[in-house]
Amino acid sequence: MTSEGFLLNLILWLPLFGGLVLLWMGGGREAERMAARRWSLAITVVTFLLSVIMFLGFEPTATGFQFVTDVDWLGGLKYKLGVDGISILFVLLTTGIMPLVILASWDVDKRVAQYLAAFLILETLMIGVFVALDLFLFYLFFEAGLIPMFIIIGVWGGGRRVYASFKFFLYTLLGSILMLIAMLWMANYAQTTDIEMLLTHEFPSEPFEVLGVEMGAGVQTLLWFAFFASFAVKMPMWPVHTWLPDAHVEAPTAGSVVLAAILLKLGGYGFIRFNLPMFPIASDQLANFVFALSVIAIVYTSLVALVQTDIKKLIAYSSVAHMGFVTMGIFAANQQGLDGAIYQMISHGFISGALFLSVGVIYDRMHTREIAAYGGLVNRMPIYATVFLLFTMANVGLPGTSGFVGEFLTMMGAFKANTFVAFVAATGVILSAGYALWLYRRVVFGVMTNPALETIEDMNRREIVIMAPLIIATLYFGINASAMIDVFSPAVSDLLQNYHAAVGAPDSLLIQPGGEAMPQPAASSAH
Repeated sequence: MTSEGFLLNLILWLPLFGGLVLLWMGGGREAERMAARRWSLAITVVTFLLSVIMFLGFEPTATGFQFVTDVDWLGGLKYKLGVDGISILFVLLTTGIMPLVILASWDVDKRVAQYLAAFLILETLMIGVFVALDLFLFYLFFEAGLIPMFIIIGVWGGGRRVYASFKFFLYTLLGSILMLIAMLWMANYAQTTDIEMLLTHEFPSEPFEVLGVEMGAGVQTLLWFAFFASFAVKMPMWPVHTWLPDAHVEAPTAGSVVLAAILLKLGGYGFIRFNLPMFPIASDQLANFVFALSVIAIVYTSLVALVQTDIKKLIAYSSVAHMGFVTMGIFAANQQGLDGAIYQMISHGFISGALFLSVGVIYDRMHTREIAAYGGLVNRMPIYATVFLLFTMANVGLPGTSGFVGEFLTMMGAFKANTFVAFVAATGVILSAGYALWLYRRVVFGVMTNPALETIEDMNRREIVIMAPLIIATLYFGINASAMIDVFSPAVSDLLQNYHAAVGAPDSLLIQPGGEAMPQPAASSAH
């Protein structure tokens, strides 16, 4: 194992080690609980610093994967890890959010060590999804991540926590069974489970027979649907999104942050890593199908958000709408669309995490998420009102915030692929402004009619420290978009060149990172 590979392994397994130590420590007395908090914070901070070191040593212009570990594992399977320009940003997002999650959990006093251990173990499993380069290693991390979140919601959640946790678990598990079957077929057909090799493998797309009956779809299409079923539930896409609002409402604040900022991104990452490059012909043929689901998600869930009375549920529905932009951008299959989808996912990690943290700030004081219980907070909580306004505007996609860049690029990519889809998706921007500003006005402005709000206190130092890096990231990447795009754009260009070579029809221009234009095969008639 090289020193670079060792660094990636350290980033991957350090949180798991920290979590196991927490389970051994226990947390009955206050001194033990404080020690558990400090230990978990130290582990997450060190993991983040190590990921920053890895990022500084990453060469974005180089093709392929870097920091690779490749050793034989079980029965021909490989323990293979690595990162490219796309996955390294998701690793940074994960390791950067987790210290904030630990700080947001500082006041938890019920089974503290076990609670924090669940988050540290979950961190390892989430990082594993982004760095795994073996099919079954990916599946192991992808599915194992259900367990800590199931426990977090089921033990530390709200009144309907058992219902929400089982719904979350069953939806996401059932969606992944088809993916496992597809992986077994792929491993048998290609005689490898190496993702890097499978990315260059061509799976049959012509119709085939089963028991003498000709199937209209090729094997590639069936494989595409098997992976799609799993990733669509994870994002989640309409109509398999109904588990998300329940999970968010019942999850503790830190659980909601991880769910929105990181776990939802596993589905989008899966589309980019598997569906698009491994099954390009099926992706091209089914693009309109994905566009239809995406625009329904954008418009329908935005309308549903408008009638919510629970703050968390409103933000949860807005997340489904924003993930609609992501899937639309991915399957537009052009540089702007895919760049925008990745940018939107990373940006949504900052913004949605901050919005759920904002809900947690007032919930900790008032113990209610009902919109009607608030009003006039600007008079008592000016700092909170300012912070909440910033992230509300970022969620709407205000220029100057990172939320604008992702939405703009995805719509530009969609416009090149299908003008009608881009037009319908644009109405979602208007609707998002409607429900976001309606929520802000009801909570922050107006008359303070609830007497309990008269003594509510503004954000404390710990809460400001948690929000500060999210504010900086949202504004910095809103102004300097190239700082992020330059990292993943070469990997996206390489992916799209292979994709369009497989699809095989001429199109407009693929804009490379340096601004140089080169001929790009066009999307087929499906676009």
